[in-house]
Amino acid sequence: MGPRVQESDHDTDNSVAKAEKYRLHRTVVLVGMMGSGKSAIGKALAAKLGVPFVDSDHEIEVAANATIAEIFTRDGEEFFRRRESEVIERLLSGPPCILSTGGGAFMAERNRTAITEKGVSVWLKATLDTLWDRVRHKDTRPLLRTPNPKKTLSELMTKRDPIYALANLSAQTKKGNSIEATTNAVIRSLLSRPDVLEKE
Repeated sequence: MGPRVQESDHDTDNSVAKAEKYRLHRTVVLVGMMGSGKSAIGKALAAKLGVPFVDSDHEIEVAANATIAEIFTRDGEEFFRRRESEVIERLLSGPPCILSTGGGAFMAERNRTAITEKGVSVWLKATLDTLWDRVRHKDTRPLLRTPNPKKTLSELMTKRDPIYALANLSAQTKKGNSIEATTNAVIRSLLSRPDVLEKE
């Protein structure tokens, strides 16, 4: 596992110029809670690095011809987690890309091991208030279909954050941060690992 890098707290940083070219050697796997911005940051990061963006949840939905919520209801979480691991391992075996994973994917040791061996994990850290602000109006989160969804979210954070802390790298995402600022923070972290990302 590569060295941890302290995340950046700068809200604005223009040190990463748009015109710069990069060479990505390993797939970057974004991990973190629902609402941490894995899809939004992932798409922006892929665009800057000139590589494909892939969402593991979307790949699972395509393969199952059903939404994540429907899979949970119909087949249960255990079935979903097995399919999730299969998809992640398949994508890690392909060309380097930016891979956004579901909030629970990194909890499985099988997935963490595969990611460390073939890619690099980046934890998008966020506060409870930031996450709640982003997910409170969405009905697409099966795990939050509870009488007190904010409490459920808080309990999930308490359980998952120590595991997310095992990620190779991390970057802070805040309510007031732009997508570009957070994306640049991720790039700075990745550049600390020449085996992962290099400027051309």
